Amino acid sequence: MTPDPGLRHNAPDVEFDLEKSHLYNVDLAPVPVSARKWGLLSFAALWVSMAACIPTYMLASSLIGGGMNWWQAILTIFLGNVIVVIPMVLNAHAGTAYGIPFPVFCRASFGTRGANLPALLRALVACGWFGIQCWIGGDAIYKILAVFFPAMAGGTPLPLLDITFVQFACFLFFWGINMWVIHRGIDTIRTLLNIKAPLLIALGLLLLWWAYDNAGGFGPILAQPSAFEPGQKQAGQFWNFFFPALTGMVGFWATLSLNIPDFSRYAFRQRDQVLGQVIGLPTTMALYAFIGVAVTSATTIIHQETLWNPIDVLTRFTNPVVLVVAMIALCIATLATNIAANVVSPANDFAHVAPKKISFRVGGYITGVVGILMMPWKLVADPSGYIFLWLIAYSALLGPIGGIMIADYFVCRRRHLNVFGLFNPEGEYSFTRGFSVVAIVAFALGVWPSLPGFLVKIKVIAGTSFSPFLLGLYDYAWFTGFGIAFLAYLALRKLAPNG
Repeated sequence: MTPDPGLRHNAPDVEFDLEKSHLYNVDLAPVPVSARKWGLLSFAALWVSMAACIPTYMLASSLIGGGMNWWQAILTIFLGNVIVVIPMVLNAHAGTAYGIPFPVFCRASFGTRGANLPALLRALVACGWFGIQCWIGGDAIYKILAVFFPAMAGGTPLPLLDITFVQFACFLFFWGINMWVIHRGIDTIRTLLNIKAPLLIALGLLLLWWAYDNAGGFGPILAQPSAFEPGQKQAGQFWNFFFPALTGMVGFWATLSLNIPDFSRYAFRQRDQVLGQVIGLPTTMALYAFIGVAVTSATTIIHQETLWNPIDVLTRFTNPVVLVVAMIALCIATLATNIAANVVSPANDFAHVAPKKISFRVGGYITGVVGILMMPWKLVADPSGYIFLWLIAYSALLGPIGGIMIADYFVCRRRHLNVFGLFNPEGEYSFTRGFSVVAIVAFALGVWPSLPGFLVKIKVIAGTSFSPFLLGLYDYAWFTGFGIAFLAYLALRKLAPNG
């Protein structure tokens, strides 16, 4: 295979035939420069599209429910996204420089076979998020049907599932639409993103205008003091809540901070991916979270109850045309976010396990099936569990992976990769029978400090089993995992350059 002139490579493996390798398929292949169509606006639109979603809208509710006032919640969300955009931009570099997706990039640090470890961990988290977004889209359909056909709102929860038959049927219907888009392929995904970005921003701003106009202002939540202020019920406990909350905000996009090469491989140049992400991610997250807080505040005045879910807000509109149009827009927006954020990566990750047998589409289908089996409605049922179990727990796994990848690419290899070697099962990235022992040990060292705190959170062990200091490390899971794995990888790689 003749290398693309736009792909950097090392001479020794130029004669290696990529297409004959069992590590190769067309979906994992390096993207040639001629096929790259994403500029700065594409990356900004990508993040506007993915960040402007219902989970973002509802994110601040968990923080306010925990005691923060509105500006503390928005600032925490903004700061978390400023932090996570740093590894996002760094990991994206290899995608743009070499045209390779996330699982192939992982081969440089974890080995040609060992790369399945980070790929599958990332894929399973994405399956959970895929299911959550399908549940949100299905819930929108369910609630609009209940407005026109009130009898559908009743029903007995099904055994094991704990949701009604109609709720489950709406979930499966929206899930089926996602499967159809996966079948259509990557170009349909890009088209959806371009439609969705302005659509959901417009819907959010219209909700904001409606709230302000009908409530005579943004209401009591914006005037509500922090529960951590002197004289309040949680006085003096701000920092105890802030740091785990910040870890949760970083964890929100910790998934994409790893697999961003799946998108940056389509970039024209590094400047496009860097500026597009820096501009698009933190600002959109903060803006959409503020819209959620402000509209929710207004519902307290307009409806005499606090409605954190925008679907619940929209179902209160009496004009059927407005209701239907708004819900369709919401479903399209949720669909676009779901496909881009939660299908592209796991589809590539599952394909990486058996490149000759699993294509991008088959990987997407696997994602869909696992997303159902994870029963996503239970993952988001409890706001406290949403942040302190779901977001922080998986950040404890993904932080160490990010630390290892960045240490290997920027420090050990100084941004030089042999593209052909990444597809050679007996090449320089095969390490020990395809596994990098150094990376696996560094990963285990990065995860271990968060494990006791996690086991206490899920009530597997008693809180007295470990010291308060060790248990407290769980609240900083992404940060401790990233830092420990980063340093451990560098030290171990120096001791065992080929291990």
